[in-house]
Amino acid sequence: MPSVHDVAAYILGSCGTMPVMKLQKLVYYSQAWSLVWDDQVLFPERIEAWVNGPVVPDLYELHRGCYQVYSWPSGNPDALSLEQRDTVDHVIKFYGHHNSQWLSDLTHSEHPWIAARKGLGPSDRGHSEITQASMAEYYGSLK
Repeated sequence: MPSVHDVAAYILGSCGTMPVMKLQKLVYYSQAWSLVWDDQVLFPERIEAWVNGPVVPDLYELHRGCYQVYSWPSGNPDALSLEQRDTVDHVIKFYGHHNSQWLSDLTHSEHPWIAARKGLGPSDRGHSEITQASMAEYYGSLK
């Protein structure tokens, strides 16, 4: 199974430089749609419901303090199978032309992030997990 770093490297290799918030959202949607379309986890790392939307802390640790990300040397895009690449490519095609704020706003309107933020105010820090089950159930209902 690829890691979130492999998925990030694949996305950056396909799209080029982008804001870190956009990378986080594309990684999130790649996981969500892999759960629905492929019925499998794309990467094992935890996704949390932060103020600006879903964040994978393992990625954040490497881009903390950066606004833009140019490449992801900690990942290997070749670790993704053809099916996984196809899923990520479809996510990029659908979501990739939107900016970071639009993607963040979208996640704020969707049940997995809302449910994980329950009890927190709009600017409260939190580390609640957005579960794979909540992503699969919500995005599966959109197909």
